[in-house]
Order: sequence, then structure tokens, then C-alpha cells
Amino acid sequence: MIRTILLVDDSPISRRMMKSCIPKDRGYEIHEAGDGLAGFEAYKANQPDVTFMDLTMPVMDGSESTAKIREFDPNAVVIVCTADIQIKSITNVLDLGALMVMKKPPSKEAVEDALSKAAELIG
Repeated sequence: MIRTILLVDDSPISRRMMKSCIPKDRGYEIHEAGDGLAGFEAYKANQPDVTFMDLTMPVMDGSESTAKIREFDPNAVVIVCTADIQIKSITNVLDLGALMVMKKPPSKEAVEDALSKAAELIG
């Protein structure tokens, strides 16, 4: 069951858009971080059930943050949400253990689908 969600994106607007796509009626606790390093620290502090991760960010990019999170917690569920549609970038984060890659801007349907897939994995 998903209780906590972490949103990691350097754009406050992108985080707000993502939050607007997350179903309100499920009572999720949502945490936010503005770069990959802050996202890794927020992951360690909050142990979220699902992390939505941007790729292109300052301080530490989403690929490196995903790798650190998965090293810290091999069972971490990371869903990459990015405008970067290069095959190399997508393949890289999937190889690092991301559950899936979603295109930005997110839609309510895409977020609900990603949360359903994550819930199946978590059990």
C-alpha cells in the first residue's frame, strides 16, 4: 500500500503539476525536494513508498540520485518523470532500477497508472 510519495524536481511548477495529478482522495503524504541531492536526503529521512524523479536538475541529476537511492534501499520504487526522451537517458535510468519512465508534462491518467504499477510491486 502506498502511503508516502516523494516528488524530486528542480521546478516548483513541475512539482505543483505532479501534485495536481496525484489522487487527492487517497490521503497520500507528499514530500518534495528541489534537486537530486536533496531528493536523496529526503528519501533517507522519509522512506517514501514511491519517488517521482526528474532527470535534469542542478547539484545532482536524477540518474545519480536514483542510483544513490537504490544503493541505499534496493527495494526503492522510483518513477522517472522527465521531458528528456533520449533513448540513452531512458535506458540508463531503467538499468539503474527505475520502475518506469513517464513523459512530462504528466497527466492524471499517467500518474494513476504509474501509482497502480507501483502498488502492484509493493503489494
